[in-house]
Amino acid sequence: MGITLLLKGLLIGFSIAAPVGPIGILCIRRAMAEGRLSGFISGLGAASADAVYGMVAALGLTWISGFLIDQQMWIHLLGGLFLCYLGVTTFVAPTSPPTATQRKQGFLAAFVSTFFLTLTNPITILSFAAIFAGMGLSAVAGGYLSGVLLVMGVFLGSTLWWVLLSVGASLLGPRLGAGSFVWVNRFSGLVIGGFGLAALGSLL
Repeated sequence: MGITLLLKGLLIGFSIAAPVGPIGILCIRRAMAEGRLSGFISGLGAASADAVYGMVAALGLTWISGFLIDQQMWIHLLGGLFLCYLGVTTFVAPTSPPTATQRKQGFLAAFVSTFFLTLTNPITILSFAAIFAGMGLSAVAGGYLSGVLLVMGVFLGSTLWWVLLSVGASLLGPRLGAGSFVWVNRFSGLVIGGFGLAALGSLL
């Protein structure tokens, strides 16, 4: 039972993380420009936020999910503004590789930025709840331990996706020259900023 829940959680986590959105673009760009570890840590922030929302859905913490969904307008506003900010900073980012010190200092920022961005989409809770229900996992019968195993699988599945994405992007990065990175930054910045504007526009 425990292994089955873990594997089901892994499948759910991988499938939810796989669609490439603004966080995926951000991780790809960081992996190409700053190395696979920077891209992976960015993805780890998203995986951690997925695990938080997965835990809320798995354990049936309706008062938390209800509060977040009630406040989703303000949460989306913050997320949209932050995406616009990241879009601008990515667009004008330097093309020279960061030093070892700069890279280490950027790891925490990389994690926090994607963790926060993922949390600004409280509808993710409903996605988890719907998937759990569809797979017969709603209100996990085994109690808290079963819920923890399920969410651990979600985290591992999401993490697996970010490992594959960051490794793949980092292999492409060294093949690009400084001139190419200018366009990588500009394209990534425009896409991320576009998602931010779309998020803000959805509030109107």
